[in-house]
Formats: sequence, structure tokens, C-alpha cells
Amino acid sequence: MVLAAILLTAVACSLVWWRTADATSRQLASTINDQIVAAVRKEVASIVDQAHAAHTAIRTLFLQNVLETREADKREFVFLSQLQSHPTISWAAFGWPDGSFFAAHKLGDRRLEMMEISLTDHAGERRIDEYDVVPGDIEFASRRFVPTGFRVTDQAWFKAAIAADGPSWFKIAEHPTGERAAIAFAGPIDVYQERQGVLAIIIEYTRLSRFLSQLEVGRTGAAFIFDGSGALVASPDAKADEINPAQAEQPALLPLARQAVGMAIAQKMDEAWRSRLVDAAEAYETTVTPLPFPGWRLATVLPEAEFLGPVQATLHRLILMLVAGAALAAIASAILVRSMIAVPLARVVGELRHVEAFALEAVRRHPSRLREIGSLSGAIAEMASGLSAFRKFIPTDLVRGLLRQGVEAKPGGTLQELSVMFIDIAGFTGLSERMGDGIVGLLSRYLDLVSEVVVAHGGTIDKFIGDAVMAFWGAPQPQSDHALRCCLAALACQRAIAEAGLVDDLGQALRIRIGINTGRMLVGNIGSELRLNYTVIGDAVNVASRLEGANKAYGTTALMGEATANSVGRSIIVREVDRIGVYGREQGLAAYELVAPAADAPTGQHPPWIVQYERALARYRVRDFAGAVAGFAQVLMDRPHDGPATVMLERSRRMLADAGDTAWQPVAALSEK
Repeated sequence: MVLAAILLTAVACSLVWWRTADATSRQLASTINDQIVAAVRKEVASIVDQAHAAHTAIRTLFLQNVLETREADKREFVFLSQLQSHPTISWAAFGWPDGSFFAAHKLGDRRLEMMEISLTDHAGERRIDEYDVVPGDIEFASRRFVPTGFRVTDQAWFKAAIAADGPSWFKIAEHPTGERAAIAFAGPIDVYQERQGVLAIIIEYTRLSRFLSQLEVGRTGAAFIFDGSGALVASPDAKADEINPAQAEQPALLPLARQAVGMAIAQKMDEAWRSRLVDAAEAYETTVTPLPFPGWRLATVLPEAEFLGPVQATLHRLILMLVAGAALAAIASAILVRSMIAVPLARVVGELRHVEAFALEAVRRHPSRLREIGSLSGAIAEMASGLSAFRKFIPTDLVRGLLRQGVEAKPGGTLQELSVMFIDIAGFTGLSERMGDGIVGLLSRYLDLVSEVVVAHGGTIDKFIGDAVMAFWGAPQPQSDHALRCCLAALACQRAIAEAGLVDDLGQALRIRIGINTGRMLVGNIGSELRLNYTVIGDAVNVASRLEGANKAYGTTALMGEATANSVGRSIIVREVDRIGVYGREQGLAAYELVAPAADAPTGQHPPWIVQYERALARYRVRDFAGAVAGFAQVLMDRPHDGPATVMLERSRRMLADAGDTAWQPVAALSEK
């Protein structure tokens, strides 16, 4: 036993050393990657900031009438000064609606060019003035004219920017000098409320390629930047600039970077994502990280051999020494220890895992020749038996989540933006009176279905209130898409209950009502030192309950608040039903009906009946009751049993008959919950 203990200790120490060395090496690789990510994020943020700053500076000069757009000398000086003061900017350009174009353009680090395309002066040609960059100044070098077919008014970015209200980012491929991938921060310039043209600050991707070449990703690793579609933006190239296109310095690593980015896009990863890829029997550590530019991702590729090779070589030598020194003794000792200690302890550990997972029915008692192990196994079985009586009263997933986050079992909470859902059975009071205690089976089946759907969509079940279920998303585990998850769960609840064929005592399909809202609410352990409940409270929660009750008035199944509708965007098909009067909100509360996932719309557009309903609602709100009556009637022709259209048609008819009510507001005051 002593020999076995020594051998086991040696092996254990070796394994601990190996794991520690492996973890340290991987941590070192992770630290290198984090440093690379921080540097690239800082550079991209600097590029964005410099583009914003340059655009703002030039735009201010135009708006304050310090500089006129057609004032060539001052304009050239200002544009050149911006290129010199912002090293990451490649172009400063201005296009007029008549097709004229002017730009200052870097030609690497030692040369600049000023170009102009005029419709009157040398039409069809591009004037080019080149300057040499000298310390602290520039010197004129040459002027020439070259034929050009470039027209700024034909460019997609110019068309979008000239019609916009403010500047935004665009991808650009075509320039007066040829095809070069770039991004541009472009927007309209208005002077005395008259649109003069479009100002664009352009950064060519080659600037990023040169920056990536300066990063040390281990000895042989590399970093690459990709856009939202997975297309390459920049790869390391120390010679890349506005003259020399980028050439990948490590082309063998580029396919691995593409593969990693493709996997991240396919899995819709919005956070840093690591993976291990193998190419030609060599393993690589890859990391894909979002950058502070919409859709851009940084992919780093580092060979594992750089940080794990020495560890593995040392481990192999150590293992050979241990095996050669005590092979026979280790075998005999291992057999003894396995039969008396290892196997029984493994069984005990397995039972503890069952307890940890609250799989209490799987816990078994295991007798052992060692009294201590037998006693421990019996104690675990007795503990499992005691805990099993409370399992169904405790939301085990919630408890595990709170324990992982280190949330103490004491009163406290935080304000967070979450999404909450209320769901109950329509007409439950009358149903329970008619069915008596027979309602229990139906209610249990209904609650099982709802609970399974909520948990499957990452929700937290707050409580059961009779037939009502209250659940919320976004806590205790943060969920950036909590509103979308909540809406998808509501739709799934409707499908699950319909597919289960639940019926009431009259044989009619069980109908439910759902209310959803998103907003800031207090979440945490609410209660006293004696009894706590992990729940959410606040005005946003009350609004969700109010919306659930409002379904009764409109004949709908699921209503959501405006904040939820804005959060899900185009991912869910919704329609605005009405504005409901609530205390403290003079304009009422906008109620939206949850219709279907956006994937159910083949064309990606709202169904025609929704468009018709919203047009009728708009007429109703401006007191065009005749138009509203016609619009809602048209909806009912397409959907004869549409509840909201029926309600609004009747209301519009009443208002048409009583059009003289000057105090009328398009806000519905519901008489009951």
C-alpha cells in the first residue's frame, strides 16, 4: 500500500504538473490572443473615431460658411490637412449632385495626390496634382490630366448618402483610381438648408493589412479581419498601402481563419469564440472575436505546437521513467487499490453526481469491504431520499444557475432590462366551476406543456398563480436576445397546446391568453430573511399582466408591449392593435399582437391583411372614421373572424355616428382586466 501510494503520488504529481503546464501554456496563448484582440479593437476604434473626427471637422467648416464647397484653394488645404493629421485615412472626398468630384488621396506614406473631375473644366478628364510628403510639410511635384469614366453620381454609396439625413458607413469598391476595397463614412452637406453634395472619409483595407503585419501572434501565427458575410477584409502585409494591394504573408493560415469565421457565423456567435482546428495533422488554436465595427470579426490562428510542444515532450520523458522504474509494483498495487478503494469510491462519486444533478431517483446504496466507504454510500442514499421530497417544489435549474453566479440566499436585487410573460387559460373561472376537482388533470397537463416550452427557450419560471404562469427571460443568465426568446416561447406555447389537443368539458379547444412586455424591472431575491422568491417586479411587469388581460377585449391570444416589438424587430411578425389607457401614460400603451415568426412570411413582408389593418388604424387615429370603417371591413373580408378588426370596426362606427366629440382620444379605456 505504501509503494502504491508513492507511485500514485508520483503519477498524481506528474498529472498535476502536466495539467498545470498545459493550462499555463493555454493561458499564455489566450493572453497573447487577448493582447492581439485589444490592439486590433483599439486600432479599429481609432479608425472609426478618426473618420468621424475628420468628417465632423470638414462638415463644420462648410456649415459655418468658413469654407464653401466650390472654393478650391481652401478646400484643398483643408482636405490635405485632414489626411496628414489622421494616419489611417486614405481619402477625403466630396461629390456634387451634378457629377463633379474632388478628393485628396494618399499614395502610401511619402506621396499625396489631389484630384478633381469637372463637367466644365477638362470634361471627361481627371486632373491630378501630386505632392511629395516632407517632414512637417508637402511639396508640389506634378500635374497631369488623364481620361476618366468615373461619375460619383453613379455610385451606390453616393446615392444613399445624398438622400440620407446624416452620415453613415458604406462599403466601397470602385474609386477614380480603380478597384480597391474600402469603407467610407459619408453623409450629406447642407448649407443654409440647401443640399450641396456628399462628404466622404474613406479608409482603404490595405491600411488594416499593414497594421496586422505589425502584430506578433506567437512566432508563426497570424491575425485576419473578416466582414459580416465572411469575406476577407485584411490579412497581414507589411508592404500594403494605397499603391500596393495586400498580399497574405501567411497564406497557409488564411483557410483556417476562413473556416473558423464560417463556423462562428453559422452558429450566430456574437461573442468571442474559440475552436481547435486540425490541418495536415497539425492542430491550431483559433479565436474569432467581434470588432467595434458593424459585422467585422477578428480571427487569430496560432499553432498549438508553439505553446504545447515543450510540455508534451517533457511529459513523455517523465512517463517513460515512471513506467521503467516501477512497472511490476505499480501493476500489483493498482489491482489492489482498484478493487478495494478506487471502484467503490468511483461509485460513490457517481452517486454524488446524481445528487448534484438532482437525479435523486438514480442514487443507489453500494456496500463495501471498507466500512468508511460503505457508511459514506449509505449517508448519500439517505440524503438523496430526504431531498427527493422537496425536488418538485424547487426550480432546480434556477437554483443551479444562482449558485454558479454566487448569488447569496438573502434579500436583494438589481434593475435590469428583461422580458416577462404572463399566460393563463381563457374562461378558467367558469371552467373550474363546471369541472370541479376534475380540472386538476387538465390543469396539470396544461402547466406541464407551458413549463417545458419556457425551459426549452431559456426562460425562468417565476411562479404559478392558479392557471396563470409567470416567466421571464434575461436572468439569472444574461440573454441579449431575451425579447426574441420570450416571443418564440409564446408562439411555441400556442403550438404545443394546439398539438396536444387539450379540450374543456364542452369539448372545445382550450384557449389561452398571453401578455408580454420588455423593460427595466427589479430582479432578485425578493422577500424576507425567512422566505425568499427569485422574481421580477416593477411597472414593466404590471404592463405585461395588463396586456394579458387585454386579449379578452380584442379577441386575441398574445399581446406585447411596444418595447418588445421594437426589440424583436423583423424577427417576429406583429401588428399594432390599439393604444390602451393605463395610469400615468397620457398617450396610452401601444399593444401589438404576436402573429408569427418572420420565417413564416415567404417574402419577408407583412401579410396584406396586417398592412390593411394598420392603415385603417391610422385613419381611425386621425378621426377619419369613414375610412377606418372601410379599412377594418376590408380586413374582415380577408379574415372574417379577426377579433381586433371586429372591435375596431364597431368602435369606428360608433365614433362616425358621434363625430362631434371633440374630447375624443385614440386611446381605449378597458372596463375590465
